[in-house]
Amino acid sequence: MGQRKDIDGSASVPTFYGKELRWKREEAGLTLQQLVEGSFYGPSHLSEIERGQRRMPAELAEHVDRALGTDGFFQRRCEDVRKAKRRGHASYFERVLEAEKHAETIEEWCPTLIPGLLQTDAYARAVVRAAMPLAPDDEVEEKVTARLARARLLDDDHRTPMYWAILSESLLSQPVIPPEQAAEQLKRIAALARRRRIVPQILPWNCGPHPLMMGMAKIMAFPDAPPLVYLESQHSGDTIDDPALVAEYRRSYDLLRAAALPPEAPLALIEQAAEDGRNGKQRD
Repeated sequence: MGQRKDIDGSASVPTFYGKELRWKREEAGLTLQQLVEGSFYGPSHLSEIERGQRRMPAELAEHVDRALGTDGFFQRRCEDVRKAKRRGHASYFERVLEAEKHAETIEEWCPTLIPGLLQTDAYARAVVRAAMPLAPDDEVEEKVTARLARARLLDDDHRTPMYWAILSESLLSQPVIPPEQAAEQLKRIAALARRRRIVPQILPWNCGPHPLMMGMAKIMAFPDAPPLVYLESQHSGDTIDDPALVAEYRRSYDLLRAAALPPEAPLALIEQAAEDGRNGKQRD
């Protein structure tokens, strides 16, 4: 058996929390399995919390405090960990941050913007600044940095979900950022597709009425948990786990996918739009 790797509690609030949890558990002489007995969670979930990789659910923190006799310590510190993990993101996005890291598949439709997981630095900054025109520069930079950190999920060679994105054709020529920066944004999408990191589809501008016309939707499926749907508007977001509603969104997304161009077609369109932007050409 390999030597156990220690946890650097100075790295972040979640790792400090995890190191304390492991120390208290081992001081009590309990294994991961023994500590989670009587809860609805497994030892692997607890192990990821100890390594700072997963947030502590409130009900599990209550169970741990009771089992370890820690007088509510882990319950009280739960909110500190949640705040640290979502830094740069709205509170309503917290559950999505956690879900993206553990999803087996992510399927997204974002009709008016390039999805956050695909955004470049320039595009993310333009979007954040447009949403927060009076915000201080450091607040904007914090949000941009947090968004780009999310996007690294698709660059991870060891743990990448199957990501399927349906993009409106209008996004290929939408003047959100200058042409050269827009070309870089499209090149990133094309590069991820060529590396088999994502499957993009394009919904033609003249496709007519279609499902999900009212706004964006993100569907996330997991190997060990029920699927989730995330919806977002300008200043709020909603995570849906009701099985009947999730099934409705699943059907709508499948119909939208059927209305989009097949996966082999978008790459040529995206790369041509990038080339046009780089050469200063305006797409019709």
